[in-house]
Amino acid sequence: MTTSLTKQLLVIGNGMVGQHFIEQFLTRADAAQWQITVFAFEDRPAYDRVHLSEYFSDGNAEKLQLAADSFYRDNNVSLKLSEPVLAIDRAAKTVTTAKACYVYDKLVLATGSYPFVPPIAGNDNTHCLVYRTIADLEAISASSKDATVGVVIGGGLLGLEAANALKLQGLEAHVVEFAPQLMPVQLDKDGGELLRRKIEQLGVSVHTDKATSSISAGSERRLQLNFSDGSVLQTDLIVFSAGIRPQDQLGKDAGLELGARGGIVINNQCQTSDADIYAIGECALYQGQLFGLVAPGYQMARTAAAVLCGDNSHSFSGADMSTKLKLLGVDVGSIGDAHGRTPGSISLRYRNDLLGEYRKLVLSPDGKQLLGAVLVGDNSYYDTLLQYALNGIALPADPQSLILPQSSNKPLLGPAALPATATLCSCHNVSKGAICAALDNGVQDLAGIKSCTKAATGCGGCAALLKSVVEHELTARGVAVSTDLCEHFSYSRQQLYHLVRVDGIKTFNELISRHGRGHGCEICKPAVASILASCWNEPVLAKPHVALQDTNDTFLANMQKNGTYSVVPRIPGGEITPAMLISIGKVAEQYQLYTKITGGQRIDLFGATLDQLPLIWQQLIDAGFETGHAYGKSLRTVKSCVGSTWCRYGVQDSVSMAILLENRYKGVRAPHKIKMAVSGCTRECAEAQSKDVGVIATENGWNLYVCGNGGMKPRHADLFATDLTDEQLLSYIDRLLMFYIKTADRLQRTATWMNNLEGGLDYLRDVIINDSLNLGAELEAQMQLLIANYQCEWQTALNDPAQRARFNSYVNAAAPARSDFGFMPERGQFIPIRQLNNKETTL
Repeated sequence: MTTSLTKQLLVIGNGMVGQHFIEQFLTRADAAQWQITVFAFEDRPAYDRVHLSEYFSDGNAEKLQLAADSFYRDNNVSLKLSEPVLAIDRAAKTVTTAKACYVYDKLVLATGSYPFVPPIAGNDNTHCLVYRTIADLEAISASSKDATVGVVIGGGLLGLEAANALKLQGLEAHVVEFAPQLMPVQLDKDGGELLRRKIEQLGVSVHTDKATSSISAGSERRLQLNFSDGSVLQTDLIVFSAGIRPQDQLGKDAGLELGARGGIVINNQCQTSDADIYAIGECALYQGQLFGLVAPGYQMARTAAAVLCGDNSHSFSGADMSTKLKLLGVDVGSIGDAHGRTPGSISLRYRNDLLGEYRKLVLSPDGKQLLGAVLVGDNSYYDTLLQYALNGIALPADPQSLILPQSSNKPLLGPAALPATATLCSCHNVSKGAICAALDNGVQDLAGIKSCTKAATGCGGCAALLKSVVEHELTARGVAVSTDLCEHFSYSRQQLYHLVRVDGIKTFNELISRHGRGHGCEICKPAVASILASCWNEPVLAKPHVALQDTNDTFLANMQKNGTYSVVPRIPGGEITPAMLISIGKVAEQYQLYTKITGGQRIDLFGATLDQLPLIWQQLIDAGFETGHAYGKSLRTVKSCVGSTWCRYGVQDSVSMAILLENRYKGVRAPHKIKMAVSGCTRECAEAQSKDVGVIATENGWNLYVCGNGGMKPRHADLFATDLTDEQLLSYIDRLLMFYIKTADRLQRTATWMNNLEGGLDYLRDVIINDSLNLGAELEAQMQLLIANYQCEWQTALNDPAQRARFNSYVNAAAPARSDFGFMPERGQFIPIRQLNNKETTL
């Protein structure tokens, strides 16, 4: 800045909203006239509280920091860490800290909120904690070290986040909620009941309708919660998450107007009762309402920054409090009037307890406008419903189609249907019109849009919608939307697959010399390696291919966060003989490996160093095992129930079919990992309807389900064909997998792939079952080639001295790699941890 600084702007609070205010203020030309001083209560700069629980995963606070350390220096912002303001003198226009007195011309209060701790006798115990800051998380971690049970008081958003934090610490977690249900603010009774059931299935005990009367010493645990109904619950630590209260004491002491229940009253320009003092975020009260989400706080921050610089076109008029969350892995969404409190409103509900899904629409009395919605178990409907609600878009004639599964007439609310006023990014208040304006001003790609508008750089929930809008608008402007794999190939993955298949290309060097440029990169090399494997199924560690592989494929093992590797032998259908089970135990014991039975009915062995991998695999292969391809973008497992072999309900031999499928498709490389399952009856113990390929037995054969998945965005598989014979089933799966391999994008799961096909499921049925493209015989022949060329990659590596030498070099080092590790006990087993300078440190 070159202009002399004549005015003093003080900001009290350096949380997410305070930091956003500074960033917005600095973008304005008038900011050059101000000297900005920021007072922080904590000893660290602003960090992301939305993803606070991630701190438990790696202990990396810097990853959560919102701005680089140089940000404040480069922008001439004076940041006062660990220097809370003690008093405001409005007459003298000063603030006082324990260190100094500071004069202001304008003052912004971004003091946020504090956790409400109910006035319960015993709440001051050392192991009674709150969940708000990194320091709070460190206190929870310290208290958890000698603990086995933890309780969260409060079943709202933060309470369930805190329960997840306790689970991450390895504790038995309980949630105690005063209300009759979880998340009573966001969910209705049915949604709350389903959320409770799903959370309890994940191992968290839920206690609703419970009022804690006191906390005392426990007889078996450190503490005991005594409830008003006479029952008790013993625990080692308690985390209070019973809501928040506005941090408004400074404003109260300074004589600013407060609400009856707290909160500093502001007008629509975020000014308090003192025109020189502004309040933003959770400490501010607008028209009797407090806003406990980040997005409204950001809107206030933008408004205050604009008004302070003379731009009165901005105003704050309230904010949408809709939320889309994943709580302990469970999708939860709440939009608008979720409880249907609008007079005359009507509700439509879809509830499937078997699948664990609940959806509700709240409609205007005439059924033409969406007022609110509740989602539990599947948030894939959220973005569409939010746009209907926020923008007043007229509902279709049959609004129930918006929430019914597999609805053939479900209306698609694409980018073209959104008005220019539609808000795409709530965190940064970016509308579709703002995106279009940026494109009209010369921005040509998604990265540029994110950079200039900040859209999708907050919580990230709008990323998919933003991408579709940008691509649609670019196409409408005659700009070709690039599908190039990377700068080295002017082709999509599908086009490269076609070139490899048609030209019979067997190596990366041949492909790039004929159809690319340069030497390749970390994007195209693994992608081409996968394409080559999907076409010819040659060993991935063969000399022409080994340099193309990513970290896991390079060493045929998944690298773990501490630098060791996992060993995952294939166990088809989860069926294993006692002798083979004993052999795994002996290997694990000999090499001190941590063992875990997986959800895919296999046994993972963790903690192997690179030099041990060939030794371990030699013993496993000698015992009859082969690689499980846990490291590859390929078939992982085919899960199975016991079927008609043992179960009185089983109508087909699901185990034999699962083993047949796993042995048939093992080693088949694809754009992404593939999971399958076979259930012996409609009771579905193998969870086949959540897999890429699911098979369920019927009295007459097999029903085939396709394109489901779990993960961050679960999707229920679609029924594809019914009552198939064994031969029909294998034929359809052969065709389906090869068509997926042939046409999918890089790293695209089958669910996304099918959704992107024009015509979706019906088109896929037409291609696979009716052979509309006349590809059936070709696809089956291509699959037979892969099956015929299958090799156990570890067996091949062990038999090839050149491949094995890649691991042997570590054995010949000055000391075995294992000597770099110590061990930390974990539930009766040991986890290797890296030792540095005689101190043990996890990587």
